Amino acid sequence: MNIVNEIIQVNGRVQGVGFRYATQSTAISLGLNGYVCNKPDGSVYIEVEGTKEQIAVFIGWCKKGPSRAIVQDVRHFSGPLINYQSFRIR
Repeated sequence: MNIVNEIIQVNGRVQGVGFRYATQSTAISLGLNGYVCNKPDGSVYIEVEGTKEQIAVFIGWCKKGPSRAIVQDVRHFSGPLINYQSFRIR
């Protein structure tokens, strides 16, 4: 199993709508590790590690987010492998 790291930035109405908690729940359900945090510019930043297939499903979820979110843009690119052991909210 080839594990990769993906860095994701989600823009829109994504703070104050439970995005980080829903992200953590979704990541754990998909078997992904990493973290999610709010950024000062109003975006949500995610580092996630798993298989390419798991991450593709996760990115698809990020493009919609939880019901109260309004996602306008999702950008993602490969990052260095960190070997996270869990998925946390920071």
